[in-house]
Formats: sequence, structure tokens, C-alpha cells
Amino acid sequence: MEDYLQGCRAALQESQPLHVVLGNEACDLDSMVSALALAFYLAKTTETEDVFVPVLNIKRSELPLRGDTVFLLQETHIPESLLIFRDEIDLHTLHQAGQLTLILVDHHVLPRSDAALEEAVAEVLDHRPIEQKRCPPCHVSVELVGSCATLVTERILQGAPEILDRQTAALLHATIVLDCVNMDLKIGKATPKDKKYVEKLEALFTDLPKRNDIFDSLQKAKFDVSGLTTEQMLRKDQKTIFRQGIKVAISAIYMDLEAFLQRSGLLADLHAFCQAHSYDALVAMTIFFNAHNEPVRQLAIFCPHAALRMTICGVLERSHSPALKLTPAPSTHPNLQAYLQGNTQVSRKKLLPLLQEALSAYFDSMTIPSGHPEAAREQVDKESDRAGTSLIPGLSQDEEEPPLPPTPMNSLVDECPLDQGLPKLSAEAIFEKCSQISLSQSTAAFLSKK
Repeated sequence: MEDYLQGCRAALQESQPLHVVLGNEACDLDSMVSALALAFYLAKTTETEDVFVPVLNIKRSELPLRGDTVFLLQETHIPESLLIFRDEIDLHTLHQAGQLTLILVDHHVLPRSDAALEEAVAEVLDHRPIEQKRCPPCHVSVELVGSCATLVTERILQGAPEILDRQTAALLHATIVLDCVNMDLKIGKATPKDKKYVEKLEALFTDLPKRNDIFDSLQKAKFDVSGLTTEQMLRKDQKTIFRQGIKVAISAIYMDLEAFLQRSGLLADLHAFCQAHSYDALVAMTIFFNAHNEPVRQLAIFCPHAALRMTICGVLERSHSPALKLTPAPSTHPNLQAYLQGNTQVSRKKLLPLLQEALSAYFDSMTIPSGHPEAAREQVDKESDRAGTSLIPGLSQDEEEPPLPPTPMNSLVDECPLDQGLPKLSAEAIFEKCSQISLSQSTAAFLSKK
């Protein structure tokens, strides 16, 4: 794989037609591995001299935010320097020059910013239902399985099993195991095909890591923020709400609030983060499990604007539906209010409507003179945001309210019928399910003593 990837980077320096295998914008582990393995297969099996290049659909600077991906690259000894990221190749210029053929993997709908590339799409390999039809000669292959890496594995083993080496097999195997939640039948995300190809990989390469070991390692890496800067922590799992020119970021932070607040230079980092992204306020929800394996949530509201900060805090403190049961926590930082959250069942998803309510309350309480610059800003914002409040997904790989296409059941969505969808697994969703399991176990233990 290394020699192949080295050749791909060399190909970028030459002016020649390229077949680009492009993963989705989330660039989760499934997207990355599927792009790498499919491009590798096509390069090895195509009789022509066409050049197939895998492209990860994020900036290189965003890779550290995907801890499980970084971990697996290290485990399989693939140098990050050999990978090609979206900011290192100009697909639009290639297309305008007539030198681009696009193969989409783990997605099939390009974002609006890439709409001009639609006509360059020659093939699609995905594991979710088709949202839009493609005109010939585009070849579309879609099957509703737990992991797109399963479909890539099938293609390799059916088309040219002799090219599959241990390194590529390890990438595919780990990805399927993670996507299918360790092939747990009770969870029900793995389909028979996922199970079949995991077993085939294990039979071909008997020294692959045990499923439990690789699953636990990848999950741990996904939650690990120890090597991240404050900005990277905030961006790793972030949402944004927007109302009439006011932007509030909501970030999930996977560590204890006290440790977060003690980070060196935190206040300057928070100021810089808000300034760089034009955020008027930042809400950080810290999430972790304590020594008794009980879920803990805490909140920190950073906002230099006193009136806005007081409004947000007031709405959260007074909320009864749901009741957060907030207890103020010590904070020596100006412009920052911290809380212990007594009701750990209130996730970030449930917090978002309260923050939207706070923005509405803030605007209801203020009057802007007609000649004030903010009045013009507010008018522009009203025209661009007629719906009032919008939710803007950040870098988070999970959508708080994901569209649910008719794909296999995902256990992380309670009472999810079979015709519901297969939303992306996220650290927040995993924590939510673990919280529910912990709560049910505590209740059962209490009842057994009675």
C-alpha cells in the first residue's frame, strides 16, 4: 500500500488525467478506508494506464480530530504524509481541463459547492439508499449493509483476491468491526454480508487483531482528546445555532470540566476560537464516566457579552422541560459560567432547543435603534434566515437529527424500526446509549435488593 500511495502523490505533480476515488465530507473511518482500498484495487486491476488516486474529503489539518482514523493508520503502518487530502488537489481545475473522472465511495450526493463535478462522476459505491438518480454512463452500486468497507472487501475478494495483502485486510477488517459495533447481534447493525466478509478476512489472515481488541482500541481512540489543542477539542464534535446574526457554538468535550478549565491559556484560546469563527457565545458540554462507571455531564458557557451570557444561563437554570438540575461550579475565568449538570439524561441534542429559546429571549429583550449598525445587520440576517433559527452542523460526524433512510436497524436509536435508518455512529450517540445502559443497570440492582 505504501508504494502505491507514494505513486499517487507523484502523479499529482504531473499534468495527466486522474481517476479520483472520493470519500464523503465527514471522512470517518469507513469513508477513508473505503477510498484507499477501492482505489488500490482499481489501480491493480485496470489494464489501461489510468491513474487511480484516493482523496480524503477534508483538509489535512482536520485529520487529528478523527482519533480512530489516526490510530488505525498508525497500527497498519501507513504514514499520514502519503495520504492525499481535499486541500491538496484542485478537482474543479482538473474537471475544467477535462482530466477528471470521479468515483464516489460511501456517499453518492455531492454538496452544492461541488455540483459542477456531477458530470465527472463515473461510478458510485455506497451503502445507503439512493437520494437522487444518476444518468448513464454512471454505474451505481448500492447495498444496504452496515459498512461500505464490506462492499469494497466483497469487490476485492470476488475480483482479484490475490492483490489483498495483510495491511489492506487489516484496514478493512477493523473498519467493518467498528461500523458494525463489534458485530453484536443484539445491536443489529451488522448484516449477514458484513458478518460473512469479516469472517473471510479472518480466515485469510489469521493474525488479524481480535475483534474485541480492535473495537475497544478504536472506541478509546475516538474519545481520546489528550493530544488535541483547545481549538481541536472544540471543533471535534461541534454544532452551531444561528439567529439573526448571533452565532452560538455547542461543543461536546470528552473530559472532566475541572481539567478542561485548568488548561493552560484556556481563556485566550476560547476568545481566539470565538473570534476566528465569529461566534458570540460558546457552550461546552463535558462528557465522561466517573470511577463508578456513572455518566457525568457538565456545562461551561463562555460569552464576553454579559447580557447574552446572562440570558443563556437564565434559560438553562430555569428550564423545567427538560430540567437540567444545574449546580454552579467554581470558575475563576471572567465571561465564563460553569455548572454541574444533575440530569445526565439531557444530552446536547436536548440542549439545543433551550439555547434556541435563549436566543429568542435575548432578542425579545433588546431594542436596536433604527440608525444603529446592528439594525442593518439584523435586517440582512432576517432576509437570509427567514425561518428564524437554523442549525448548522460543524465538524461532527453525527447529525443530531439525522435523516433516517430505509436501512438496517441501528441500536443507538431507541425503538428504531427496520425501516428506519443507519445514522453515523458518534461519540455522543455512544455515550447516550452507555448512559441508558448504566441507568438501567443501576435501577435493576436497586430493585434486586428490595
